[in-house]
Amino acid sequence: MPDALKSQIKKYSGFLLALPGTLWVLIFFIAPLFIILGISFLTRTSSGVGTLPLTLTHYERSFSFFGHVIWRSVWIAFVTTLICLVASYPLAFYIRSRKSPFVQNFALFLVMLPFWTNFLVRTYSWQAILSRNGVLNGFLMNLGIVDEPLQMLNTEFALLIGLTYGFLPYMTLPIYVSLRRFDFKMIEASQDLGANDWKTFWHVVLPMTIPGVVVGCILVFVPAIGDFVVANMMGGNRGLMIGNLVQNQYRGIGNMPLGSALSVILMIPVLIAIVIYARMDERGENI
Repeated sequence: MPDALKSQIKKYSGFLLALPGTLWVLIFFIAPLFIILGISFLTRTSSGVGTLPLTLTHYERSFSFFGHVIWRSVWIAFVTTLICLVASYPLAFYIRSRKSPFVQNFALFLVMLPFWTNFLVRTYSWQAILSRNGVLNGFLMNLGIVDEPLQMLNTEFALLIGLTYGFLPYMTLPIYVSLRRFDFKMIEASQDLGANDWKTFWHVVLPMTIPGVVVGCILVFVPAIGDFVVANMMGGNRGLMIGNLVQNQYRGIGNMPLGSALSVILMIPVLIAIVIYARMDERGENI
């Protein structure tokens, strides 16, 4: 093979290797986003699809009629992320602090074990636990704590439980990866210099694991704000979220332009999360 041809192949080898993945992203990710964006500006027909002329009515309606649902979705996703963070950080720290590799691997296996079961099946199991005739109500009544079954299902409480249970591993694993790079001798050094446990955590441990915390928050917040499965099955009417609105607009004779507008609004938090991660990556703080 001529040297000139070899040099040309070597020059474009990176591009050729990335070409299949790039085409996949463009066709199946980027193009659908632009299609949704275009539909969101169309006028709804009697059959629920979009047509010309272009209009901003669907965005105005999204904020005027469904603004409370949008903000509630953001709030529920935020609370879910916060609960997962508070629960996952001590768990990840405990797993990492174990000296036995077997104990660490077994604990990680337990964290990832729910992934072996279908997400829908796991949500149905929580329905059985939280229903009026479920396991939890039966347990409380047998202990005499309550006299009649509590209404736990179809509430925001049940919705938060379902979302937290579903996304907890997404927070635990990135934090654990950050802790894998953390040198625990720094804790001893901090304590030798007179810092208590709280100051050691706040000034030594947490700053070193911030990248894992940020990634975990993104991995939990983004899918939580767009969730509609758990919201439907465990939240009921009180757990209506923006994902449910989008789903309803694409069912039967719905309103595809309105559903597309809601989808575009839903993408805004995703873009913000991507920008935050990209800024951290530029500063070399990625995990």
